[in-house]
Amino acid sequence: MSQTSTLKRGGGPARKRATVKAKSRRTSAKTPSLWGQLVDVSPFTQAAIDRVTTAVMVAMIGLALVAVAVFAGVPGFVGTQIATVAGQAGFAVKRVEVNGIDRMERLSVYAIALDQHSMAMPLVDLEKVRNQLMGYPWIKDARVYRRLPDTLVVDIVERKPAAVWQHNQKLSLIDEEGWVLEPVSVASVPDLPFLIGNRANMQTAPFKSLVNRAPSLEPMIASATWVGARRWDVRFQSGETLALPEGEEAAGRALIKFARIDGVQRLLGGRYARFDMRDPTKFVAKIKPKQASIDQTTQASGASKGSADNGPA
Repeated sequence: MSQTSTLKRGGGPARKRATVKAKSRRTSAKTPSLWGQLVDVSPFTQAAIDRVTTAVMVAMIGLALVAVAVFAGVPGFVGTQIATVAGQAGFAVKRVEVNGIDRMERLSVYAIALDQHSMAMPLVDLEKVRNQLMGYPWIKDARVYRRLPDTLVVDIVERKPAAVWQHNQKLSLIDEEGWVLEPVSVASVPDLPFLIGNRANMQTAPFKSLVNRAPSLEPMIASATWVGARRWDVRFQSGETLALPEGEEAAGRALIKFARIDGVQRLLGGRYARFDMRDPTKFVAKIKPKQASIDQTTQASGASKGSADNGPA
């Protein structure tokens, strides 16, 4: 009897192993994977998650195909096809927004921006548009960018007119850097400094700095001639000419000195025709020819009168 019981218990280890395996299966069934736990706590349904996962996989496959095409040497074709599809989906240029325009014609900007082989937004050559715009004298800088889905934006910084330049019998509007902006007629000359001479346009900013050193004279200046590419002859509205020395500093000191003398003795609008300050140690004033004749006549008259007065009593 005891032996029979022992034989029955003899199958114990195999049964224990089976029991452990069963418990292990029950434990693994009860413990979900990390992905399953995320799905359980997600607010989305399993179907929605499956759709998103599928879309991501399709996109990754598409990117892989594009990479293979680029590696194979056909990126242009693939890029064009993708851009065409984007244009058909609504990403095409339908509007051009231009900012910063004051003097330049807007139609010129529109014509450049819309001169494209394709209106698909990805195919618009932004650098080409900018380079073409920079060819216009009025444009100092330009920025071109896309505003999806259908707007091309052009931001422009215009040059500001600073003077009128006379050269070879022609008048031109110029900015401080000497850029020729456009021709100007005699009848439409604006109230700006009038610069005369070869390459006088390149001296616009230095001349402005020079005049700023003697602000009391600025309203009286009619024009300035760049002589020998080294110095200025300043002509005043009252007709006199002031010859300044070479060099910015020397010219500035001379102009300040002249302004002080004029403030005391009223040199402008009087009997003088020209002032020469090219030599810092001298101040030469030339009397008007007509005024000189009047002075000589006055002196002769005074001398005759003096002779008469000195005659016999």
